[in-house]
Amino acid sequence: MEDESFQAINENSPLIAWIHNISLNQQKYIKSKIKDYDFGHDVRYLMYIHDNPKCSQENLVTMFCQSKGNVAKIIKKFEDDGYIKREINPQNRRKYMLTTTDKANDLVPKFRQISKDWEMEVGLTDNDYELRKRLREIAINGMNLTKEGV
Repeated sequence: MEDESFQAINENSPLIAWIHNISLNQQKYIKSKIKDYDFGHDVRYLMYIHDNPKCSQENLVTMFCQSKGNVAKIIKKFEDDGYIKREINPQNRRKYMLTTTDKANDLVPKFRQISKDWEMEVGLTDNDYELRKRLREIAINGMNLTKEGV
């Protein structure tokens, strides 16, 4: 008999429900592994900044579908805690470029390994390249749809 908590995950569930479930469970897993740090699931912002040096707050708003105010709070906390630096963008002096500090750069490989461990535990492998590629395409298409105001 299937556990009642898993009844909502069935063949008739919309794909987005599965993806949402996967995302939430990965966040819970990572949060449990990094509880010594006060990041919670905001660690994804730190990893994005690390992987995209000189990105802007607007990039984070778009990537994570969060409000400007929420992203500003997260960035402020990371900056106050010494994990990121903000530099004025020379092409647009009203905007900032975000980069991680050495303090964050030392942690990101640990966080990335935790994420890889989760992927291994749930059954994702290096052989799932086509699945990853297709999901990335779907994510980009979704972001483009919301940009167009559909």
